[in-house]
Amino acid sequence: MIQISFPDGAVREYQSGISAMDVAKSISEGLARKVLAAKVNGQVWDASREITANASLQLLTWEDADGKNTFWHSSAHLMAEAVETLFPGVKFWVGPALERGFYYDMDLGDRQMTEEDLRQIESKMNELAKQNNPYIRKSISKQDAIQYFADKGDEYKLDLLQGLQDGEISFYTQGQFTDLCRGPHIPGTGAIKAIKLTSISGAYWKGDEKNKMLTRVYGVTFPNKAELDAYLLMMEEAKKRDHRKLGKELGIYTMNDDIGQGLILWMPNGTVIIEELEKLAKETETEAGYKRVVTPHIAKENLYLTSGHLPYYADSMFPPMDMDGEKYYLKAMNCPHHHKIFDAEPKSYRDMPYRIAEYGTCYRYEQSGELFGLMRVRCLHMNDAHIYCSKEQFMQEFKAVNDMYLKYFKIFGIEKYVMRLSLHDPEKLGQKYVNEPALWLQTEELVRNVLIETGVPFVEVKGEGAFYGPKIDVQIWSAIGREFTLATNQVDFAQPRSFNLSFTNKENEAEIPLIIHRAPLGTHERFIGFLLEHYAGKFPVWLAPLQVKILPISDKFMDYAKSVETRLRKAGVRVELDDRNEKIGKKIRDTELMRVPYMLVIGEKEVAENQLSVRRQGKGDTGVQTVDAFVEMIKDEIENRKSAE
Repeated sequence: MIQISFPDGAVREYQSGISAMDVAKSISEGLARKVLAAKVNGQVWDASREITANASLQLLTWEDADGKNTFWHSSAHLMAEAVETLFPGVKFWVGPALERGFYYDMDLGDRQMTEEDLRQIESKMNELAKQNNPYIRKSISKQDAIQYFADKGDEYKLDLLQGLQDGEISFYTQGQFTDLCRGPHIPGTGAIKAIKLTSISGAYWKGDEKNKMLTRVYGVTFPNKAELDAYLLMMEEAKKRDHRKLGKELGIYTMNDDIGQGLILWMPNGTVIIEELEKLAKETETEAGYKRVVTPHIAKENLYLTSGHLPYYADSMFPPMDMDGEKYYLKAMNCPHHHKIFDAEPKSYRDMPYRIAEYGTCYRYEQSGELFGLMRVRCLHMNDAHIYCSKEQFMQEFKAVNDMYLKYFKIFGIEKYVMRLSLHDPEKLGQKYVNEPALWLQTEELVRNVLIETGVPFVEVKGEGAFYGPKIDVQIWSAIGREFTLATNQVDFAQPRSFNLSFTNKENEAEIPLIIHRAPLGTHERFIGFLLEHYAGKFPVWLAPLQVKILPISDKFMDYAKSVETRLRKAGVRVELDDRNEKIGKKIRDTELMRVPYMLVIGEKEVAENQLSVRRQGKGDTGVQTVDAFVEMIKDEIENRKSAE
């Protein structure tokens, strides 16, 4: 007999070799019908896999993130089966689950996939799903696996096998399709009730533009049609809010091949938003006791060797430049530069905590296939800061950073968020993580305690920490429910030692500080991309590139309109006068399309009574006001950074 421990603390005895699905059936048939996979001792397994020793068990359903992930990965295999049925000879690379849905990269030879092909594949997937074929796992030796794919002439799977060893290779089969896969998978295809293939794109094999271009097919599936319909409605709204579309329409940013991929050119409207965000950050950080610094865009190789970013981070850095016999790198992160500032002058306990902040420009060599609008770029401007503190000060400082996040969430109307506590993987110490097991556990416990004591919602994720310490990834949701990673809040116990940083404590002894890396507003690029989609381009007044447009009905009222423009400009309002020889209806429509918060219509009555006819973006006419009343109202909205209504 073996003991199975459940998340609620209950422990039950079962026969050795029982599966998670059988455990679910022992509880209730209704629960068993919902089970998609299981988490056994923290690892996600097939629900049909035998458990032969004492274990902790969590049954995973559609309501669990790991359940959805398994569902979508299994759907990728179902799509591959459909493609192989319709297009014999196709070869597959990888087919992972995504945050929402899945994709599969495939080599179709000379064939170009079309939208009509997608509809046929979708139809075939529905047909295969109804067969309710089980996903069957089979362990296989490396030699047999190589022989299997060599016989098929599949160079892609043979390449994947190079990095695997006997004992870690498995095949999964459903219906007539077999694939190299570590799993896990759902019990059978019948759970997949609603299918939509969403798009086709190209993707270089292994993300390397020197390799062959493969066909990437994206899709999403659900356990019922109602959820698919709701998802498709959300996607239609998301298309309208796509930051790339709005960024172009509203003159926020542009890109140019002569400049280079992933390098953003900020237009005047986008620059206004950047400056307002930076102003907010500087005010907030000054109030919180931060000092501002500025660091160069390049540094010698030795700086990044000392910090440990080389070799851990080398693939994400631009290649070095050879200057006077020394290698220089474009700055991919601000922290090593800030450590040198901390170390430039002796510090005592009276100087601690020492907080320095910078909107630093960093350069990261993202693969061309991973670049995406403002979300994945190669030049980024980071709301960065580093806090050097003692262990006794850590909890207060870390809590203050979290409070700063909460303040920003309120300002921007972010109602749904979660802190993801990213931990190390003990099996990868010395490879992916600094080899300090005791410090890892100690520091992770410090962070965990802060989150618990402050009541911030959080989840824990193993194996996602920074190489030098645990971190918090801040996950936020936009107004239409799309999830974004805003920023990180990281704890660093490694670099203070690497840089020999210290301060003199009250006992007149040298003490090594802890470092908190934090960036509550992330980068201009990612955060403005989020805000464009969150607000659908309808920014709150304080953040809007243009806050007021004055619309005279005819040239007869131009002098009065200009006097209003001058008054508003002196009050610090971003205002423009529409002096085109157009009808007022067209002027209003054009201004609405540019999402300008306020329109001031000026005609004969307004001039005669020294007033303004005020229109609010998206709401229409809100009535008549005096110039003084309007100026006071809009100044209040701007100065108090009121949220968009």
